Amino acid sequence: MGHVKVKKRDLMYAGTVIDVYKDVVVLPGGGFETWDYVEHRTGAAAVVPVVEKDKLLLVKQYRPSLKRYTWELPAGGRSPEEDFEATAKRELLEETGYDSNEFTHLMTLQTTPGYCNEKIEIYLASDCYRVSEQSLDEAEDIEIKEWDVEVLLEMIYSGKLQDAKTVAGVTAYRSFSTSWAL
Repeated sequence: MGHVKVKKRDLMYAGTVIDVYKDVVVLPGGGFETWDYVEHRTGAAAVVPVVEKDKLLLVKQYRPSLKRYTWELPAGGRSPEEDFEATAKRELLEETGYDSNEFTHLMTLQTTPGYCNEKIEIYLASDCYRVSEQSLDEAEDIEIKEWDVEVLLEMIYSGKLQDAKTVAGVTAYRSFSTSWAL
């Protein structure tokens, strides 16, 4: 199998978190195609916060791209000066007011590889405990709720919970929780 080669890349939009490009690519057979490419500059981190066995914290926030509120794992973009685990810890504290003394890397998720390079590192935070109130950005309005993992799985399989990082994190937690000392 041959490789696709980018012949030309034009910046169409420079955003605060992403850049959008139009690529002209050479296909393995010699033909040309125009592809859209979204570059996520820093990546993100998400955290599966476990407050007790099979009880997870999720946050509810409005997502303009979907025009509705969604329940999700706490997550956010990585600052260039921090590593992904530090991002996960910061987002957990800011969005929920909870902390943990034990963070374990669960997985790396490429969110939409068909057109975007965004990478989310997902961490497990065991034995979470409340340390403060939320510390939200001015544009954030986030509700926190503790969920039973079985209810979350029902929401996933019925299509009520669709956020990719949350689906991946919750199902990974459930798949491996019996072998982890939580």
